[in-house]
Amino acid sequence: MTAHAGALIYAAAGRAMAPRKPMTVSQWADAERILSAKGSAEPGKWRTSRNPLLQEPMDCLSARSSVRDVVLKFPIQIGKTEVAVNFLGYTMDQDPSPMMVCLPGEVSMEKWVAQKLNPMLEETPVVKRSLTSVASRDSSNRRTFKDFSGGQLYIEHAGSPSRLKSTTVKKLVVDEVDEFAGNLTSGDDPVEMLNGRTSAFPSTYKALFISTPGVKGISRIDFMYEESDQRRFHLPCPDCGHMQPLEWSGLQWTPDGSDCWYVCCECGVVIREHQKTAMFRAGRWIPQFPGRAVRGYTANCLYYQIGLGPRWIDLVRKWRAAQNDPAKLKTFVNDRLAEAWEDPAMRAVKHNVIADRAEPYSLRTAPRGVLAMTVGVDTQDNRLAVHFIGWGRGLTWWTIDYVELPGDPAEDAVWDALTELLNKGIEHELGGTLVAEASAVDAGGHRTEAVKAFVRARRVRRPLCIFGAVPNNAPVLSKGKLEDVTWRGKVDKRGVMIHHVGTVGIKHWLYSRLSVDADKNKDGSDKTSADRLCHMSDELPPDYFGGLVAETYNPSKNRFEKRKGAPRNEPLDTWVYAYAAAHHPELRLHRLSKADWDAREARLTVKVAVPGGSSAPPAAASAPPPREQPAQQPNTRRRGGFATTW
Repeated sequence: MTAHAGALIYAAAGRAMAPRKPMTVSQWADAERILSAKGSAEPGKWRTSRNPLLQEPMDCLSARSSVRDVVLKFPIQIGKTEVAVNFLGYTMDQDPSPMMVCLPGEVSMEKWVAQKLNPMLEETPVVKRSLTSVASRDSSNRRTFKDFSGGQLYIEHAGSPSRLKSTTVKKLVVDEVDEFAGNLTSGDDPVEMLNGRTSAFPSTYKALFISTPGVKGISRIDFMYEESDQRRFHLPCPDCGHMQPLEWSGLQWTPDGSDCWYVCCECGVVIREHQKTAMFRAGRWIPQFPGRAVRGYTANCLYYQIGLGPRWIDLVRKWRAAQNDPAKLKTFVNDRLAEAWEDPAMRAVKHNVIADRAEPYSLRTAPRGVLAMTVGVDTQDNRLAVHFIGWGRGLTWWTIDYVELPGDPAEDAVWDALTELLNKGIEHELGGTLVAEASAVDAGGHRTEAVKAFVRARRVRRPLCIFGAVPNNAPVLSKGKLEDVTWRGKVDKRGVMIHHVGTVGIKHWLYSRLSVDADKNKDGSDKTSADRLCHMSDELPPDYFGGLVAETYNPSKNRFEKRKGAPRNEPLDTWVYAYAAAHHPELRLHRLSKADWDAREARLTVKVAVPGGSSAPPAAASAPPPREQPAQQPNTRRRGGFATTW
């Protein structure tokens, strides 16, 4: 053993055995961190006092802090990633342990390593000395893996399930969590998989989640923040001393946008931007829910330190320029205000708002305005969800019934129950009877061949075998395409017609109708049941209303995505299918004229007056047009409960 090697061994051993000073992350950063010109506007020694907003979030990640989970919902350019980098450097130097940093994709991971991690390792001597090797070809110093005294650093991306498995870490950093995929190819949730990496350290782990928010209802960081203690940075008014967070609504400006100022919510005094620096020295984080275990922090662009971000007047100009451009406005709300974007139409379709508009009519009974009825059916592995929708003039709609039929769609019993349910008439308030004039059954993903076989058998009126269309601009109901039916080992070449449904356009139509119902009449009065376009019974279960609005529109992907924590979305899916069934080429309810609706209403008979002043019981509705039957062939037999001809 050479003297040099012995010195290195003794130094490492002494460093490992030496008692640690009770140092916080912010103290370590002030003492050791050197900012590189590659990623900082002010290279040189780190100063927490330059941005006091970051001190408490950093200190929560210190070894002696009892906090385990930290959520940062911050705007861009405020230093949120520097919190993570300081946390890494502190861990490598002061509290060595296995740790992982996860980015949304491979490109973002490579960029993060090049712009954030490597400059910190190169410019901060104590961190560089902690590395086992700095040789570029050494296996302990790879681009996405760093071995250091007492621990390892893994840098991964969330694009593959295999990259998130088989790694146990004590400290976890997840950056830009809102950019993560909703589900991986394996069907797993990437964030839940990451949470499992720290399960070996239940009482000592640290987890940091960072992101600007995305779309309301599907934003991961917004959902995490809502579950946290919700801290906001309060500053004292220079005049009255009232502690308050800076809010965009408190910023005022001249009509031409040439000047701006902040107004104290307590005394109304004008606060200029140059006063912000002194206000920060007395500022502090205040939680809205102090008892919650997760620490959540949020701020907006008004907290930018002078010289480290846009000035208030620059932000006002950006805001004014974005007013007539929804894409720019969404970017400003997400990136600058650190708020989840919510489409104006989505605000009026919250499940509790919809439930409040439920009306006192009985299920399985068609109210007076209903003149036609279609059905949407969703197939699951162990049930069928069935949605009866009644239609009136102008495609005003009523939920007539929503029921789930238990049973495996691969078996005959559940299809027999569906056949009986669809062929059974619905009593009408006017005295007649309605039957389902068309039904659309989803064949996408669950028992596809069973659905095809049911539709091919034509045991109900105007059945449609449907799939969700891939294009976002697809029509409501496409033209049919003939496909073979493979059922229980045999192929029917006569096949079945397959239709694709434009789900994105239909959901926009539904949500716009629900949103219109939330508005007041032109005279300012509240809308009554007679004024509404959408009608739901108060006998429906609570999960129905949540399921009907379980998705929200994501403009960045031009599609609807399920809200975090929302109930199952089968009520929404089946409503979409029932709407598609109303567009059946033999039905086309959306094309009916006033005369067509009048004729339908005339077929429903009310009580008939009898001479002498008495009245007869209501007569049944005139019989609807006969149900279409497939052309009869010389031979007919049943396969698995379905009539098949050849």
